Parts: sequence; C-alpha cells; structure tokens
Amino acid sequence: MKIGFIGCGNMASAMIGGIIKNQVVAPADILASAKTEVSREKKKEELGIAMTADNREVAAFAEVLILAVKPFYYEDVIKEIRDVVADDTIVVSIAPGKKLTWIEGLFEKPLKIVRTMPNTPALVGEGMSCVCGNAKCSSEDVDTVCRIFAGFGKTEIVEEDMIDVVVGVSGSSPAYVFMFIEAMADAAVADGMPRAQAYRFAAQAVLGSAKMVLETGKHPGELKDMVCSPKGTTIEAVRVLEEKGLRSAVFEAMKACVKKGREV
Repeated sequence: MKIGFIGCGNMASAMIGGIIKNQVVAPADILASAKTEVSREKKKEELGIAMTADNREVAAFAEVLILAVKPFYYEDVIKEIRDVVADDTIVVSIAPGKKLTWIEGLFEKPLKIVRTMPNTPALVGEGMSCVCGNAKCSSEDVDTVCRIFAGFGKTEIVEEDMIDVVVGVSGSSPAYVFMFIEAMADAAVADGMPRAQAYRFAAQAVLGSAKMVLETGKHPGELKDMVCSPKGTTIEAVRVLEEKGLRSAVFEAMKACVKKGREV
C-alpha cells in the first residue's frame, strides 16, 4: 500500500512516525510533500521517507492520499491535484469543518473520501481518531484507513455529524490538558518543587488517571470519590475547583471549539 501525505507538518509527522514504528507500511511506501527545501531535508532525515515539492507527484503515487495541509489550503490543493488522482484512490481529510460533500464537489468526480480527526498524541502512539467514509467507500476502504490510523493510536468510526464534536473532545483537547498540567506544575513550583520534577508529577498523574478511566470501566465521578476522603485534602481541592467553575469553564470551552469547527 502506497501512502501519500500532502503537507508534512507536526500532525503529519506524528502520523508518519507511528505508521513506520508500527510497521503499517515501510518508509519506502510513503511519499510526502513540503513547501521548502529546508523542511523537506529535515523530514527526510527525521522520518526516513521520500520527500518532494510536487503535490501532484504525491497524488499520482498514493493509493491512500492524506490531505495534511491547513483547512484554508484545501481548495487550492484539491484543484491542483484533482486531475491526477486515480479513481480508486482513497482520499483522507484531516481538516475540521470541511464536509464530505464539499470535498467531493472540489474533486469534480466520484472518489472514495474519508474524513478523519486525529490528535497530536499520535506523536507518542496514543492518538485518538475518528473515521467516516462517504457513500463511495466500502467497509474495506474504511477499514484500510482505520488500520493506518491504528498505527499511532486508537480509532472509532463515527457519523459525519459527530466529527465536530470529536474536534472538541479529542482533536483540540490535548491543549486543554497541557494547560491543566502546566497549571498544576506552576502551583507545585510555587510551593517549592523544582520545575522539571513538577512537570513529571503532574503529567504522570494525568496519564495514570486517564488509564484508570479506560481500564477500570468505572465512572469518572466514582473514581474521583475514591480519592476524596472525609474532611481530607482532596475534597478541599475539589471544593475550590467547583467554586472557581472548572466544569463550566471546560464545558463552555468545548462548546466554543465545536462551534468554531463548524464555521471553518
């Protein structure tokens, strides 16, 4: 299977790294494009894949073509490559807000198109992605994309109207979590802990807590209650978080994220 990436920024690099590490395909079966020679040389050295400046070359090469440019470049890129994309190519979008029908319209011919939404933890093999294919895609086509994306994390098939929600809950949420880790570390530093150590404690606590949710099957509220002893330190911290509106802030942030995604 030949996989092409148009664009090779942070997200694409994370995806490619996971694909190679987990031997989904060999480096020789991946071709990516980047605008500048500096970027191409850097990615070639980092990832061990072939690089090109020519988006059309990538489109002609790929059996699975991943459009990994920013959403505002999609229209120009699709118009540039549409006459060299083979009819049996699976075209994969990672752009928020760009619907299947919109992408289909730009190609001006029936193609297999799959919308996805990965996230940056793909860089460490812990990505979370959703997958949704258009009517031209068979279940085998969707499974092919799922298999590629499983190279850098977990995948779930969703209906297209859920993709904007996925953006809020996993696509953008690493930024919220990083802010939470940074805030906890800042507080630890204020109480005397060295900065590097504070980041390790905070990050490991978040990692371990997430694994408890995924592996125990218990409700997050039940897991929270397990930590909160009567008149203890944890329930006092929880009281302050509730007083300061943590839940409401997260809720409103995610609603704003989903709304913005639908406007892109």
